[in-house]
Amino acid sequence: MARHRNEDDIYFRPIRRVLIGCLVMVLLGLFAFWRIDSPRVEQMRMSVIERVVPNLDWVMAPITAVSRMAEDFQSYARLFEQNEELRRELQQMKAWREAALQLEQENAQLLGLNNVRIEPELTFITGVVTADSGSPFRRSVLLNVGSEDGVQDGWATMDGLGLVGRIAGTAPSVARVLLLTDPSSRVPVILQPSGQRAMLVGDNSAAPLIDFIEAPEQVRAGDRVVTSGDGGVFPAELLAGQVAIGPDRRFRLRLAADYERLKFLRVLRGQPTPALPEAAPIDGIDTPPIAALEERADG
Repeated sequence: MARHRNEDDIYFRPIRRVLIGCLVMVLLGLFAFWRIDSPRVEQMRMSVIERVVPNLDWVMAPITAVSRMAEDFQSYARLFEQNEELRRELQQMKAWREAALQLEQENAQLLGLNNVRIEPELTFITGVVTADSGSPFRRSVLLNVGSEDGVQDGWATMDGLGLVGRIAGTAPSVARVLLLTDPSSRVPVILQPSGQRAMLVGDNSAAPLIDFIEAPEQVRAGDRVVTSGDGGVFPAELLAGQVAIGPDRRFRLRLAADYERLKFLRVLRGQPTPALPEAAPIDGIDTPPIAALEERADG
């Protein structure tokens, strides 16, 4: 067996040497041929390139495909980075958009507060809604103004569009506003242009009832509803909304105030209730003053 291998080596070793030598000579010849600076040699080189290179397309196809894959991968990587950057910018733009919408809403509410027409003798103080203290059985909000600012119970509150409710509790720096939709809310109103007097009754819905109308046949949907000023709780001519007909075929109020965006409220300072005059004597009978009657009752 070892003898077989030795004979093969003896036979093939000279052949390998000859082939290697020939290959080296060919390579050296090609190198020299490619480096010769001669017009004739240049023409020969160009003719060789013209004949050989087009026939080597199949050899270059895998290399071309790999290079294209590398370029595509690089382009995909750049697109991925650009996509991530655009996503970050889009998130920032969304945050700026929300901030701009909030500022726009606050600006619209402040402009609305400036456009609300009230009686010249009425003064007001503007507060910010800090919390919603409502529940399924109570509709109210909290303001950041209170008794330290002179706010008192019963004062009317408005937003930039219409009547919202009244002050129903104060603390040194906080006041609670009872909304018109609260079941305990009762506001005397006038329906225009018919001039019918009625009572606005909260029933825990978004559209309070308009009840106790003197002549319901004279009332139409869309009539303007304003406060009447009866009882001295609310000033007169404060816009509450418009008449609407509910699903139960009863008259209801389409609120002018935007309860969905209560941000700023204007608290109208109420006018002091005038004192009752002393009773005049009748037919020569001296009527004791009210203070004296109170003293006797206490005694």
